[in-house]
Amino acid sequence: MYSRIVAKKRDLDNLRPLPRSVLERLRRQFAIELAYNSNGIEGNSLTLNETRLVIEEGITIKGKPLREHFEAINHQKAFELLEGFVKKKTPINERSLLDIHHVILSGIDDKYAGRYRNINVRILGAVKSPPRFEKVPQLMAEYVEYVNSNPDKLNPLEMTAYIHHRLVEIHPFSDGNGRCARLIMNLYLMRHGYPITMVLKVDRRKYYDRLRKADQGDMKPFTSFIASNVERSLDLYLDTFKAGEEYISLMEATKGTPYSQEYLSLLARRGRIEAVKLGRNWYIKRESIKQYLQTKKK
Repeated sequence: MYSRIVAKKRDLDNLRPLPRSVLERLRRQFAIELAYNSNGIEGNSLTLNETRLVIEEGITIKGKPLREHFEAINHQKAFELLEGFVKKKTPINERSLLDIHHVILSGIDDKYAGRYRNINVRILGAVKSPPRFEKVPQLMAEYVEYVNSNPDKLNPLEMTAYIHHRLVEIHPFSDGNGRCARLIMNLYLMRHGYPITMVLKVDRRKYYDRLRKADQGDMKPFTSFIASNVERSLDLYLDTFKAGEEYISLMEATKGTPYSQEYLSLLARRGRIEAVKLGRNWYIKRESIKQYLQTKKK
């Protein structure tokens, strides 16, 4: 998977400069999907279209809590702040983290917006409790030092997974840790030339399962999970900017192959074959199946 992602990143870099109008359209689409999915993982009930209406049109959705409207608007503002950090080459430090968190909780919990927690917390279903609040400042200082010095020479995907997991493990804020972690990992990815990457709401159970395994000391499943989402974004960008074969459904992909739809889905979920997930469904290219068959023969 890592080799594929490196190759796709190289393909995307070779296409630069990308058409500005198409790039802006993708950027708006991804920003809204990022807000929808990230907030949805935390329980926000706005649909994708409702999220778009709130962000782009300023429309109030009848029957939906005011907090959920703020979450959508704030996430968009936090993402725009993120883009500003990328343009200015702002490093990942405590100030940038606190600024992002301040925007996320603005108007929702102003008392704790942009501040480390001063209370101890427990996370339902977690295998271990976050550290005591007195330890948070020192742990966060060590966190940003590690991210910027990279003493273990992690590759970009390993570092992205570390940035996300370690932040939620420390749990420095009283609320908004998950959303902040998903934005900070995007800050790192975008600074390294990768497109916006999102964790899908429909993958919520898998996402939390991989985080629990990371809490237990096994980072590989979570790193692979994050990498698969990075690859998904690269596929969508390349499919937009690079002329080539279109994605097809798994049902259509079974024609002329020895594989069932279920088996292709399994290969896609495990990252054994190139595929992209849109909503709840996987899509694939015929060339990907051909390459997989050739690999199996070898």
